[in-house]
Amino acid sequence: MKIRLQLGALAASLGLMFSAAAQADIKIGFSGVMSGPQASLGQDQLDGFMLGLELLGGKLGGQPAQVIVEDDQLKPDVGVQILQKFLEREKVDAVVGLGFSNVLMAQSRRIKDTGIPALSTNAGPAPLAGKMCMPNLFVMAWQNDAASEAMGQYAQNKGYKRAALITSNYQAGRDKLAGFKRFFKGEIVSEAYTQLGQLDYSAEISNIQKSNPDVIFAFYPGGAGVNFVRQMKQVGLMGKIPFLSDSMIDANTLGAMKNDAIGSIYGMHWGKVLDNAKNKAFVEAYQKRFKREPTEYAANAFDAANLLDAAVKKLNGNVSDRKAFVQAIKDAGSEFESVRGDFKFDKNNMPIVDYHALEVVSEGGDVGIKHLETVFKGHRDAYVGDCSL
Repeated sequence: MKIRLQLGALAASLGLMFSAAAQADIKIGFSGVMSGPQASLGQDQLDGFMLGLELLGGKLGGQPAQVIVEDDQLKPDVGVQILQKFLEREKVDAVVGLGFSNVLMAQSRRIKDTGIPALSTNAGPAPLAGKMCMPNLFVMAWQNDAASEAMGQYAQNKGYKRAALITSNYQAGRDKLAGFKRFFKGEIVSEAYTQLGQLDYSAEISNIQKSNPDVIFAFYPGGAGVNFVRQMKQVGLMGKIPFLSDSMIDANTLGAMKNDAIGSIYGMHWGKVLDNAKNKAFVEAYQKRFKREPTEYAANAFDAANLLDAAVKKLNGNVSDRKAFVQAIKDAGSEFESVRGDFKFDKNNMPIVDYHALEVVSEGGDVGIKHLETVFKGHRDAYVGDCSL
């Protein structure tokens, strides 16, 4: 799937309509998963980015912008092909999105070799935060471990002693569990890694029950997370054993989980309940534009649009020098206004932001989100010391 978006009032209002408008001054390539069970994550990132551009008048740093959208299908080889097309055929000035960790890892060598400014709005794999860090890759989302580290610290603060952990067996899943264990000092009584895309967890849930934990931590984004929570509810574990997660509960999945998720707690760098002016304006605009609640994926991409706008302004609209563009993005990281509040890039270009514990609560017959506490202030990832930048 390839979609060209020439940004202006009409094209922005029409969303994903094809436009044959003239060449824009700045061209952005957006890649992400736009089909299959995880498509909502890619769509949210695209919608967040496009909303940011729409509110900027369809321009970055005052220059007309064009966005080319590709579906990586959650396949690393497809992601590599897309990046090649962006670079060789489309001649983009920057790439945004970059999919899941398995896709980004496959794209990383080409990103580094070409020096193209790249903004990840979902993945922050551990290798790319440490020894494989690069000057031109900026993670707008999170280092994969970070929110899980917050949940590990939260579990530690609550005095839990026995934890059961479960996730999909790929880079982000392994990072998530490593992050939890880095801050949780109790006993890990069960640790399971399931196939990516698996939807039936009955055997794994049975093993969790047998391990008799006093807290459960899980990472399953998108539809997989919905299935996992439903199956946990069916066997009576939801509401019985404290349930912590990372990147499982968002506006999309919560609409499907509904009351099944009440009482669960998740770690995240953003929530619609964060009390700052930029976030309130973003949430209101997103709800009005798309008739649904924003997610953290949309928030990451909205920030990416505003960061690029600030960086292009620094260059007076001239982004032809990739090294200068990369430096402008780095510098703008601590200057643009983020929906998360305080934001800046660490030396490895991973974000330094706050992480929060958020709870799913009953709210007037529906489900809502409550801010419990800020677990980490200005949190740095665990791998930055291995980065030689």
